Amino acid sequence: QVQLVESGGGLVQPGGSLRLSCVASGFSLSTRVMSWYRQAPGKERELVAIISRSGGDTTYADSVKGRFTVSRDNPKNTLYLQMNSLKPDDTAVYFCYTDLALRGQSQHVWGQGTQVTVSS
Repeated sequence: QVQLVESGGGLVQPGGSLRLSCVASGFSLSTRVMSWYRQAPGKERELVAIISRSGGDTTYADSVKGRFTVSRDNPKNTLYLQMNSLKPDDTAVYFCYTDLALRGQSQHVWGQGTQVTVSS
């Protein structure tokens, strides 16, 4: 019953902020590198941010650097994405993701997604 469930999306004005959450079940979040992706209508899914197992190292897409912050609370099995200074181009469905890589084979695990709409 491996599962990722996102929440926290919604409608926000340009310049506003949202915090997304992703709760993992069926595995320990602390054992996995975690990522956030997003997908806008008609566009390919793109990588937004990556966070190491401990949370000490993060990587961001150029388009969100300085505005988004990925973090994790491993005891709560929860991944976060703090989004500030939001722009209309940030409008997308946001997904959390990990690769369990069990028994030498990748096992891609995606959340169901949460909608973020940035509009005035």
